[in-house]
Amino acid sequence: MVTVKQLDEQDLLKNFKDEFYMEDGQIYMDGNSLGLMSKRAEAKLLSLMDSWKSFGIDGWTEGDNPWFTLAEDMSSRIAPFVGAKANEVMVTGSITSNIHQMLSTLFLPTAERAVILVDELNFPSDIYAVESHLRLRGLDPEQYMRKVRSRNGYTLELEDIMEQLTEDVAIVLLPSVLYRSGQLLAIKQITEAAHEKGILVGFDLAHSIGALPHELHEDDVDFAVWCHYKYMNSGPGGTGGLYIHERHHHLLPGNAGWFGSDKTKQFDMDHQFSKAEGAGAYQIGTPNIFSMAPLLGSIEIFEEADIALVRDKSLQLTSLLRDRLAVNVPELDEVTPRPDDERGGHIALSHPEAARICKALKDEGVVPDFRAPNIIRLAPVALYTSFEDVERTVMILKKIMAEELYKNYSNERNVVA
Repeated sequence: MVTVKQLDEQDLLKNFKDEFYMEDGQIYMDGNSLGLMSKRAEAKLLSLMDSWKSFGIDGWTEGDNPWFTLAEDMSSRIAPFVGAKANEVMVTGSITSNIHQMLSTLFLPTAERAVILVDELNFPSDIYAVESHLRLRGLDPEQYMRKVRSRNGYTLELEDIMEQLTEDVAIVLLPSVLYRSGQLLAIKQITEAAHEKGILVGFDLAHSIGALPHELHEDDVDFAVWCHYKYMNSGPGGTGGLYIHERHHHLLPGNAGWFGSDKTKQFDMDHQFSKAEGAGAYQIGTPNIFSMAPLLGSIEIFEEADIALVRDKSLQLTSLLRDRLAVNVPELDEVTPRPDDERGGHIALSHPEAARICKALKDEGVVPDFRAPNIIRLAPVALYTSFEDVERTVMILKKIMAEELYKNYSNERNVVA
């Protein structure tokens, strides 16, 4: 049997752990909520702050990373991570603002086709955005927002999604990976089935970008949105991203803004909007330079690491975690699907005392993630988690459960767990 020490010795990504800041002795298992700061992210932020210091307003066109084209330059480098063409990706906004942009652009309801299909397990912000767009079009969300139901409260069945792809649906918006359970949905199959019915398809990649490769263009996905602050390690509230398939690039942005202009004409100051050719047209406001800066460092790391290797190690880590947990802590009920092609980068565990267990883990040096009412999420991130870290996490959990240490804590939720 291969030991964790041997696995760490064979790890092709092991040297990247030194790139990240981490408390001594801490095991960070919360990268699916907020990734750690890398030294390169810090350096890029300081560099762009220095360009402001050195150039003032000329920083828009001077320095190593001129601000005027920074978003476009970064977007072309992000595109390979999601399997898109360079002109189909834009580093901009946040997940929610980008959902608003995509729906305002692509959601064109008719009397026959006006339903937006979502799922009942999705992150609340996505649902709020969909509801608001329906209301803006004079449509009652109770009637026109349809939810795919979960049979067990944690995962979705592909056949249940397929059954909801009816002729009155205009758009499907689903997560690529369900945040509570870690289930990875069948993006290509869902997209193909929806297109056969004339339905547009969008995915929220919050819990998959940076953890696994995507093929958005090849899979024919219409649009996608994501953040960069989880597995991509861009920092809290870091600028997000969007993808829109090139076949939709003729559409005017539903929410137009100055930075969506053709860059060769942007400073003409003409009141006639000159739309940029690609995904850049769907920017709205001026880029948040300092919010984008750490992502520059993260992109460098991912370009060196190779997203395919990141996915391979992630699957090894989560496989080891689930196998060790099943043997040592069987009282924790795993709700993440077992097949490799049906899970993202984290393992989700159900237990009535989840909130208290997470507090005990933190005091023992392991940073988990709690999701109400009863979920413990553990995300061994390939770039900075070792196989030994996984083994230690399991042993700490075993101790907490065996000695009932969680009973020393209240069951009240923290604002951020």
